[in-house]
This record gives sequence, C-alpha cells and structure tokens, in this order.
Amino acid sequence: MTIRDVAAATGLSPAAVSYAMRGVQTSPETQERVRRAAEELGYTGNAVARALARGSTGLVGVLSGSLEDLGEQRFVETLGRELGRRDLHMVVADARGEPDRERTLARQLAEQLVDGLVVSPLDPSDTSWEEIGEVLPIVTVGDALAGPTVGEVLFDNRAGVVLVLEHLHGLGHRRIAVLTPSRPSTPDRPAERVVAEVCRSLDMEATVVNSRHSIEDAERAATALLASEPRPTALFCLSDSIACGVYAAAAAQDLEVPSDLSVAGYDGHPIAGVVRPPLTTVEWGMADVATAAAGLLAAAVAGRPKSRTRVRVAPELVTRASTAVPARAQATAG
Repeated sequence: MTIRDVAAATGLSPAAVSYAMRGVQTSPETQERVRRAAEELGYTGNAVARALARGSTGLVGVLSGSLEDLGEQRFVETLGRELGRRDLHMVVADARGEPDRERTLARQLAEQLVDGLVVSPLDPSDTSWEEIGEVLPIVTVGDALAGPTVGEVLFDNRAGVVLVLEHLHGLGHRRIAVLTPSRPSTPDRPAERVVAEVCRSLDMEATVVNSRHSIEDAERAATALLASEPRPTALFCLSDSIACGVYAAAAAQDLEVPSDLSVAGYDGHPIAGVVRPPLTTVEWGMADVATAAAGLLAAAVAGRPKSRTRVRVAPELVTRASTAVPARAQATAG
C-alpha cells in the first residue's frame, strides 16, 4: 500500500494525504478522514497507520549526492546543526554518485515517512522527483528539480564557471581541461554547456572529463590528462575534492603547481586554504546555504509554506597561489 492508494480512497491528492498523516496543513476533519480510510483498507498495522497515530516524527531525510565530496560532507555536517536548532534530526543517505541509487533512496526515505527531505540531486531532471514531491516536502540544494518542491537553494553555477574561466583566460591559458562530477543538469546548473560556450567566446580549447568526487578517482583521471600531448596548462575542477586528486597526480609526475600546471577548484572548502600551494576556488557560503535549507524545510514541516521559495546563491572567486601565468606564456614574454 502506498500514499497514492489512500489518496484514491479519500479523493484527496497524495500531497494532502501526506500532510494529513503528519498533522500539518490539513484540518482535523481531513486527518480523521485519512485515518478512517487507512483503517477501512486494513492498514492499521502498517507504517501509514503508525504515522497517523504519531503525527510528525521530527526526523527529516538528507539525501547526499556523494559523501566522497569534501564539500558535501561539510554541508551535511552544517545542515545537521541547523536542523537541530529547529528541533529536527536528520537521517542521512548517500547516493554515492549513482543516479539509480539516488532514486531508490529517495523513494525509501519517502516510504519511511520522514517529515521532509533535503536533497543535493545528481539528476535533477529525473521524472521520479515529481512523484516524490507530491507526497513529501522537498528542499533542493544546488539544482532545481523536475518535480514540486517547498524550497530551492540554487547555486548560480553559470556565474561560477564564468568567473574561473575568465580568470584563467586573463592569466594567458588557452588550453585547459575541466574535471566534472556532473550528471544531467537543469538550466540552473549548466556547467558543461557553459564551459563550451565561454571557451568558444574566449578562444580557449577545453577538454571535459568526468570524475567521481573521490581523491583516488580524480587522481586517476588527472593522470591520464597530464600524460596527454599537448598537455593542458590548467585544470579546472568542479569540486575541491577533485582538485586534491589533481594535486596528487601532478606530484606523481613531478609537475609543480602553478609553475607547470595551474589548478582551480569550486567549493570554497577550508582545505583549499590548507593545501600547498593554496587553491584558487569558488566560495559559495555553505554555512548560509545550510541555514537557508534548514529554515525552508522546518517551515514546511511546521505547515507554514504556501508556495515554493527560491533562494539563489551567488559565487565569489577566491584567487590563491595555485593559478598563474602559464610557463610557455612566460617564456614568450621573456
């Protein structure tokens, strides 16, 4: 039995049934109507009936795209603190960079009857989000979803990508590589398409390579790139975790950053200021992102939101010692 079955029996929408089970955004009469329908259908001993009996659980699901990503780890840890300040506790699920696993976990969390879900989606265009959003309040972080949400905290990835590429172009780089963990994206996060567009306008040659977030996988991907001829003069990593893998690959090939190879990251993770040389990256203000996401979900759990709220996050380029004029350009200038 699913929430859709109860919805069909009551003539309510799946969303209304979901809210009634949690005791929010619905009248006591509607909640009693849903309770009676569950009992009449013979479901008094299952999860739906238990949810009707207890109402809100105080538990919310947090679905991570990949906890291999240092930036994602930091976000989840900060989000947990912010949810705790609102008397909510999180159940964390890791999609491990796999869209199929992400879909399965999202459905499982919905069936567990958590009060809401915060998701950093791998595949925001997947149509299954529409079904899940009908029965569970969702706040999405990073990308807009194909389905309904109660809140969106969206990164202006177009602006972030442009900042890095224009920075590298200004230093004299014309042949670069981009390492990305991306999956199918929405217009709010068009990283690969923006790379192609901006590089064409700047007369830069860019090779785009997919890599998982883990430092080991990123090192393997970067090793192959650095062995190619002609070698790119700069690597732009759409994750600071991936940039750490690039540092490891460069060291293994006796290449110095930035004299032999410029490297740029994307998360603004504290590790960017610790590695040597310190990493040029894009800062997103993740503490503020976590605060916004927690506030949006807490409002939904309390039954306060009436329409989708969208918060857009602007990037800031933090220039450090990992990017410099390419060696060949220096030689020509000399």
